[in-house]
Amino acid sequence: MRGTHSELFKGSAVAKIHDTAPIPVYANRHMPHLQKLKELAEKDRLAEAGGGEDRVAKQHAAGKMTARERIEAFLDPGSFVELDKFVVHRCSDFEMQNQKFLGDGVVTGYGSIEGRTVYVYSQDFTVFGGSLSGAHASKICKVMDLAIKTGSPIIGLNDSGGARIQEGVESLGGYAEIFWRNTQASGVIPQISVILGPCAGGAVYSPAITDFIFMVESNSYMFVTGPDVIKTVTHEEVTKEVLGGAETHSEKSGVCHFVLPNERACLKAVRDLIGMLPSNNLDMAPALALADPADRPCAEIAKILPDSPNKPYDMRRLIADVVDDGKYTEVHAGYAKNIVVGFARMAGKTVGIVGNQPIHLAGCLDIEASVKAARFVRFCDSFNIPLVTFVDVPGFLPGTEQEHGGIIKHGAKLLYAYAEATVPKLTVITRKAYGGAYDVMASKHIRADFNFAYPTAEIAVMGPEGAINILYRKEILAAEKAGRLAEERTRLVDLYRNTFANPYKAAELGYVDEVIAPEETRRLLINGLKALEGKRERGPSRKHGNIPL
Repeated sequence: MRGTHSELFKGSAVAKIHDTAPIPVYANRHMPHLQKLKELAEKDRLAEAGGGEDRVAKQHAAGKMTARERIEAFLDPGSFVELDKFVVHRCSDFEMQNQKFLGDGVVTGYGSIEGRTVYVYSQDFTVFGGSLSGAHASKICKVMDLAIKTGSPIIGLNDSGGARIQEGVESLGGYAEIFWRNTQASGVIPQISVILGPCAGGAVYSPAITDFIFMVESNSYMFVTGPDVIKTVTHEEVTKEVLGGAETHSEKSGVCHFVLPNERACLKAVRDLIGMLPSNNLDMAPALALADPADRPCAEIAKILPDSPNKPYDMRRLIADVVDDGKYTEVHAGYAKNIVVGFARMAGKTVGIVGNQPIHLAGCLDIEASVKAARFVRFCDSFNIPLVTFVDVPGFLPGTEQEHGGIIKHGAKLLYAYAEATVPKLTVITRKAYGGAYDVMASKHIRADFNFAYPTAEIAVMGPEGAINILYRKEILAAEKAGRLAEERTRLVDLYRNTFANPYKAAELGYVDEVIAPEETRRLLINGLKALEGKRERGPSRKHGNIPL
C-alpha cells in the first residue's frame, strides 16, 4: 500500500506535521496506531462506564451520583487528572477472574479547589458495591502518598460495602495500609472523609482517623457491624438509619462533624471548608481581602448579654458579632451543644473559635464537650490556626454519670490540648469562669497569650450560691434559726459576688491582661492576632506526649 502520510491520516494533527515528509514505501506501518488509539478510546469508555448502565441507573434512583459525577461536581471544572484508570483486581478465586472492571471500583487522582491542588478518591458503588480489594486499596494509597509528598489535602468520597470478601486477608491488608497512611498524614495535611453511601466494617476506621467527616441525610451510613449481624448475635433489631445514619452520628456518637441534605450541598460544604484551611502544616490558611472594618464596634454584645448572671444567651450570636461579616462555620453543631467550635475569619484570616454555650447545660463542661473541643483545639494547633476562646463556664457538670464515665480523664483532654497548643491563643471571659473549668478554658496559667474579660466576668473558685455555704456556714445556720434565711442568703451572695465574683482580682494578679468593654472585642482581638503573628514557641524535646485517652 502506497500513499502520503496525510492521506492515511487525513484531517489529523499527525497529517499536518508530516505533510512535507518523504513518502515511505512502508507507510502502512502507521495503520496499527489507529487501532491503538481505538483500543485506548474503548478502554476509556469501559472505565468510565463503571458497573454499566443498569447499575448506574440504580445509583441515580437511590438519589446518589456516580463516583465520576461526584468528582466533577466537587473539583474546579476541567481540573481533574485521573490516575490508575485501567487498574483491575488480581483475584482468581470464586471465578473472580471472569469479573473484572477497569478501575476496580474507585476513581483516583488530583485536581483543584479554587486553584489549590487537592488529591481525591471516589469509590464507585456500581462496581462490586464499592468493596475494597488489594488493587482498589493500592490506588487509594498512591494518591495518599502523593498528597503527603506534595503537602496537599486528601479527600475521600466514600461509598462502599466494606472489604471484598473474595480477597480475604489481602483486602484487610489494604485497609491497614490506608489506616497507616491516615496516621502518618495526621497533622501534616488536612484529611476529609465524605460519606455518600454505606461505610461498613473496617472501612469506618479510615474516616475515624481523618480530621472531618461529612454525611448526607438518608443516604449515609457508618457502622462496624450492620443490622443483620447485630440481629444474629444479640437478637436486637435496628434499622441502618438508627444504627449508623447521619443523625445518629452527628447528635449521639459524635463521629460525624457535618450533615447536609443532599450530595451537591455536601460537596459544596467540603469545598467551603477547604477554603478555610491551609494545604499543610507548613502553610497558613488562605486570607481574604478585608471588607468588614477591623475596628468595627461590636454593638450587639451588650444587648446579647443578660442583666442577670443566671439567664442564658446564645454564644453563637456573640461570636457572629465579633467575626468578619458575621460568618461562622460551626463544626459538630449537633453534638455536645454545651460548647461550640468552628472556623471564622478575623481581618480576613482564619481563626478557630471555641465558646461555652449557656443555652445548653448552662455551658458546663462535660465528657462530650471536653472531647469535642479538645480534638478541635488540636486540629487548629496542628495547622497554624490561631485560637479564640469565649468563656462562660460555671464548672464541670456534676453527677455520678459523669464521674463514672471518666470526666476526670476526658476533661483533662481539653486541658492537655490547650496547654500543648503553641498557636496564638486569645481568651475572652464574658461572664462565669469558675473552678477548674476556668483553668481549662485557655487561662493565662496554661499559657494563653492575651486574656481579656468583660466587666460582667465572674472569676472564682465556685459560684456565690455554693461558696457561701462553705464560707458563711455559721451565719446561715443562725439566720435559719432566726427565720430570716432567704434575706441572709441574698445578702451573703451579693457580698461574695462584689468581693470575689468579678474580673478585678484576676486583673490585679495579671491573670487577665485587660478588662474591656464588650464593644471593643473585635478591635482588640484583631490587634492581638496581629501582634502574635510572629509567635514562636517550642516545648521540651520529646517523641510525643501521652494525652489521657
